[in-house]
Amino acid sequence: MAEVVGSSPIGSTMIYNQSMALVDPKETIQSKEVQELVKFFNETLGFCPNSVLTMQRKPGLAEAFVNLNKAVMKNDSEITSEFKRLIAFVSSNATGCRYCQAHTIRAAERYGSSKERMLEIWNFEDSTHFSEREKSALAFAIAASKVPQAVTPNLEQNLKTHWSDDEIVEIMGVVALFGYLNRWNDVMATPLEDDAALSAKELLASWDRGRH
Repeated sequence: MAEVVGSSPIGSTMIYNQSMALVDPKETIQSKEVQELVKFFNETLGFCPNSVLTMQRKPGLAEAFVNLNKAVMKNDSEITSEFKRLIAFVSSNATGCRYCQAHTIRAAERYGSSKERMLEIWNFEDSTHFSEREKSALAFAIAASKVPQAVTPNLEQNLKTHWSDDEIVEIMGVVALFGYLNRWNDVMATPLEDDAALSAKELLASWDRGRH
């Protein structure tokens, strides 16, 4: 299994095993539109994700995805950037996508999440570091991420007690976005970037990179 070292178009050096990937990421982004759009990830992650480098084999797909990602995960919305990434983490944990687990916990840290919140996200229901409002959203996100979905009337009612309809649309937007990403990255076995792997190993107990 050969190790490949390359340069991300934006941000840090990538180190990964390429041989398990269904389709290898391209090393450069040819589309000027996509080049401009992926600058968003320099703030959120510090690098351009390999998932986007794979998608940009079809520039229209990459462009549409990045625009959707920016719309869902934008940093000036009613839900904090940190909490959106924690919603994305529990959603990715429910589906078992190690790639997205690493990305979301890294982004949560970059947006100011405390080590206590990140370490206790696994058991948020019993943690004093999460409010009842946050717990209602996290429990809903986990149930909504399962196939078939497992959202119950009680989960819906608890969510609506704490969050407005506009906020619920944002929460569901995060779950749906990562439903796409979890499927994409798990099936593609997208090579995990070195910085993301380091963040996951530091912040997530018993984490391993799996196929990535």
